Amino acid sequence: MTTNEHLRIRENTGDLPPWWLWGPYVSERSWGTVREDYSANGDAWRYLPHDLARSKAYRWGEDGLAGICDRYQLLVFGLALWNGRDPILKERAFGLDAWEGNHGEDVKEYYFYLDNTPTHSYMRYLYKYPQGAFPYQDLINENQRRAGKGAEYELLDTGIFNDERYFDVEVEYAKVSPDDICIRITAFNRGPEAAPLHVLPQLWFRNTWAWSEPRGVEPCIKLIKVGQASKVTCLLADSSDCGPLPGLIFPYQLSNYYLYADGECTPLFTDNETNQHRVYGIATTESPRYCKDAFHRYLIQGETAINPTQAGTKAGLHYQLNIPAGESVQLILRLTSTATDQPFANIATIFSQRKAEADAFYATIHPPTASLELRQIQRQAFANLLWSKQIYLFDVHQWLKGDFPKAPPPACRFLIRNRHWQHLNSMRILLMPDKWEYPWFAAWDLAFACIPMALIDPAFAKEQLGLMLFEQFQHPNGQIPAYEWDFSDLNPPVHAFAVWRVYNIGKRRHHKTDRAFLERCFHKLLINFAWWINKVDTDGNNVFEGGFLGLDNIAVVDRSKPLPDGDVLEQSDATGWMAMYCLNMMRIALELAGENKTYEGLATKFLEHYVYIGAAMKRMGGCDYQLWDEADGFFYDVLHHADDSFDKFRVRSLVGLIPMFAVERLEVDWIEPFPHFRANLLWFLENRSYFAQFSYHAACQNNQMTYVLSIPNQNQIRQILAKVFDQNEFLSHFGIRSLSKVHAQHPFKYGIGEVRYEPAEAESKLKGGNSNWRGPIWFPTGFLMIEALRKLDTALGGSFQIEVCLDDSPAPVSMSLGALANELAQRMIRLFLPDANHRRPIYGDESHFNNNLHWRDHILFHEYFHAETGQGLGASHQTWTILVATLIDEWCP
Repeated sequence: MTTNEHLRIRENTGDLPPWWLWGPYVSERSWGTVREDYSANGDAWRYLPHDLARSKAYRWGEDGLAGICDRYQLLVFGLALWNGRDPILKERAFGLDAWEGNHGEDVKEYYFYLDNTPTHSYMRYLYKYPQGAFPYQDLINENQRRAGKGAEYELLDTGIFNDERYFDVEVEYAKVSPDDICIRITAFNRGPEAAPLHVLPQLWFRNTWAWSEPRGVEPCIKLIKVGQASKVTCLLADSSDCGPLPGLIFPYQLSNYYLYADGECTPLFTDNETNQHRVYGIATTESPRYCKDAFHRYLIQGETAINPTQAGTKAGLHYQLNIPAGESVQLILRLTSTATDQPFANIATIFSQRKAEADAFYATIHPPTASLELRQIQRQAFANLLWSKQIYLFDVHQWLKGDFPKAPPPACRFLIRNRHWQHLNSMRILLMPDKWEYPWFAAWDLAFACIPMALIDPAFAKEQLGLMLFEQFQHPNGQIPAYEWDFSDLNPPVHAFAVWRVYNIGKRRHHKTDRAFLERCFHKLLINFAWWINKVDTDGNNVFEGGFLGLDNIAVVDRSKPLPDGDVLEQSDATGWMAMYCLNMMRIALELAGENKTYEGLATKFLEHYVYIGAAMKRMGGCDYQLWDEADGFFYDVLHHADDSFDKFRVRSLVGLIPMFAVERLEVDWIEPFPHFRANLLWFLENRSYFAQFSYHAACQNNQMTYVLSIPNQNQIRQILAKVFDQNEFLSHFGIRSLSKVHAQHPFKYGIGEVRYEPAEAESKLKGGNSNWRGPIWFPTGFLMIEALRKLDTALGGSFQIEVCLDDSPAPVSMSLGALANELAQRMIRLFLPDANHRRPIYGDESHFNNNLHWRDHILFHEYFHAETGQGLGASHQTWTILVATLIDEWCP
């Protein structure tokens, strides 16, 4: 491809790819995170709540609205707003924490990632800011009153947007070069009357100097003159005395930067320092005089809090506007490392050019047959993905021992979390699940997010997958860190799947066979696989316990906690994930064996391990029970007691569908070039048929013999899919329910626990408030089911059909597995498509999103979806839901 964006992507190489020098690497929330928690009890939400965020300097990373920063977040640009009524200067996104929320932590703002390119040459962000006082306390009080029952109380529910009394504040960035960025801020008054708006673009240095004794060298931002341009204000951000950033294998020192601003504004200055009195209730003669919250105190509280010398480590440009009803005001700025007397020459042309280049780039990405609506959905999905990059700064060893030897953290901190992860030291840009709700990486979220990323920026997708296997992340014992609340928790082992998928996207779409990437990842995945085998198969019978595995409250017991009295929960999903892992590794090994026959032996090893797992799921090493239930035609978890008695958890959920995901095919002609592997396969099928019979079956199409590797056999596939495509069980109008609807009338109970079908947020509080696997639709598991059906269809052929009764079918119809895969893909895409009345299912009955011209075409990508209505729930910018872009790419009609 030869668009200008493609050319920039090709230039993006080396230790510091030039076009990634600046990007949207700023979190929407750094308060309430584990990294900023220095408490004795590990209560991160209460240690640094939203109310203190404006006053406390962060240790491990900044936050802001529409924020951008350099690669290592030494210098940050972001937006602050004030409508003249708010009690707080709006510098960062607000939301409820785990103690305040109805169902869990939840952002209570409306902002949209409208556009972005892989090199961030053009970016567009929209924030909807009410003109009335922001209802912070009302949101807290009402959600607490609802006590986790019923719907969340959202910002629109408060009436703050009634009569359209709000501003649309749009921020656009256009890069002239990697270190020269044009900024355009446009504020639209959507209300019926003129309204005041204070706009405060801010430039500040991350505080890197206050965490040592003696303190480090401080950079400085100061006001300078710009030639004869009387209406141009210029701030100089000077870090030349600070020296290179420590901890890198190559020198990195930020250039001096100039922020130019057009129009009349008032420069304000302070320091990015903690307000000791407000945060800790103390103040000494050594406490900084000018603090992080100075602009809030100056504008809203009328205090003399800003630095009159017009210098500091944090600066703002105060625009005081009064915008007539229905009109807009535009502000132009430029952030560049080069001084100039004419900073705004041709700036409109630059924006137009970069926007046109973004259009040209995405024209090459969209499927040729995609409608305009599908193209817009896919483009906003990619924008959400690219805006979700974040600098993840965290040195666990330093965090645990503290910064000041004379004032170490309490010793009990080592007993709370992550003491086994002191090797983890990140200075990386990572894809976050959601930069507000989850402003920390989650291993399996990231793996799924890399699949759509590979469509637009394969190099970044590969880098992300490699990072989870990099020495500074992957534990020496082989474990991949889960997420910062507990790196030792277990996420499903999906990285081999993602690596294989991203590799094949490169082959198919970009015509590149990156074997070096595949081989690097394979070696580290070998270590991770060994960790899984040694860690979670306690009885050595190839049936895995695994823990909660990302599915939070899907079970009747909390699977992340040890069970009493020596009980062990034998998990269908854990064992299914491991079978899938084996097959992914087998296929990677065979791909590598095409050039290096040594890998044939490893392919054999993973094939044999897969076969033993399949046999164990149905024979349990000679026990009197199995995970497959012949009477119900479904896989269930089994609680194995110390006295060898057992209880089968007859919960029809995703737990029983995940074994379907372990699917591959080996065509006789295709494996001919691998004689060692082929000989071992045939020997194993003949001499270990007792085991192999449970996990493979032969199929013949066009006189070609295929070995179908699948935990369920053909009859069991029919039994499982009969439930998957039953509207009274798993099949929703919008995909696959995570729990069968049967459990609405027939909940499963065990002891004091109960699993009941709940199509939206669950009232269960297992794993905190965000526990919603008892009915809603989730994209990653739906995506994997589509993948499994497609593979089975290729292996078994179109003659293998399932009788199903779909929404508009008066009688059952027979459909091939490929047709069923397409049916699921279209249902999931349907979540985002407007109907004849321009109502998108993701927005439920919310009138603003359904009926308002300024809302209805801005897409949010929620964490999960109401199984009956399709309404989006949970986090609103969840990157694994960007899999819809991949579905559009592969299943566009």
